[in-house]
Amino acid sequence: MINRVLIRLKIIQLVYAYYQNGSKNLDSAEKELLFSLSKAYDLYNYLLMLMVAVTNYAQKRIEAAKSKLMPTSEDLYPNMKFVENKFIAQLEVNNQLLDFIANQKRSWDNNADFVKGLYEKIIASDIYKEYMASEEQSYGADRELWRKLYKTFIYNNEALDTLLEDQSLYWNDDKEVVDTFVLKTIKRFDEKNGANQSLLPEFKDEEDKEFACRLFRRSILNSDYYRHLIAENTRNWELDRVAFMDVIIMQCALAEILSFPNIPISVSLNEYVDIAKMYSTAKSGAFVNGTLDGIVNQLKKDGKLMKN
Repeated sequence: MINRVLIRLKIIQLVYAYYQNGSKNLDSAEKELLFSLSKAYDLYNYLLMLMVAVTNYAQKRIEAAKSKLMPTSEDLYPNMKFVENKFIAQLEVNNQLLDFIANQKRSWDNNADFVKGLYEKIIASDIYKEYMASEEQSYGADRELWRKLYKTFIYNNEALDTLLEDQSLYWNDDKEVVDTFVLKTIKRFDEKNGANQSLLPEFKDEEDKEFACRLFRRSILNSDYYRHLIAENTRNWELDRVAFMDVIIMQCALAEILSFPNIPISVSLNEYVDIAKMYSTAKSGAFVNGTLDGIVNQLKKDGKLMKN
């Protein structure tokens, strides 16, 4: 699940923190990086749990309505289509998700107000109303409902972002990326796999984990050289006048360009320019792009960089 987009972002955050805090222990910092990545995987599982929590809340609402002193016919004979959603029934018993819940002891019980509010927004939506009115009874339709609901009400949800940030500082910048993994997981679910349906693994393979550790160490251990290159290509600027985040972004970008010849330069440049646009100043994207482009061209000219 943890892809290189998220790895790059986490490394920039941890390299920045490495220079900001007093004690600069590289081994401890690397452990913090891996822990931070593991927290992103926790968020992935926690967001899967949210869909189950909303469905369970809907079930409780139905049971409460039946227990009214004078229940209506609708209270006694409700439309059960939403709470009997086949995709959610499969997700709720997923072995990997159940293991996560047992080990992490996480639930949405302490955020009942948020779950209630989310449910009320869902049932007021046309997506929900069209689904409930449809006569189609299929696993595919049930799964598609939750893909639409997630994309509409959970993705880009500011209230949820705030709630998650309050729970973990590590989740501040993770959700947008993790949301894409949850949507991918919904799409991958297959009814025939039952409780054994595979969730996305924490790392796609060992290579990605090695990429994270190696890039992090190279970014710091070779920092003097990278900053020399940056200074040489920003001669009209004093390096201490350049936004510190821009320096860190370029430092990590150069570590990747010079340490991973299998990754095309254009891919590395685009990734770090995008990060600069999102996480630094308004002018950082153009500044980082121009500076890195100048460094790459000079390295090629000097014969120190051979890849395309």
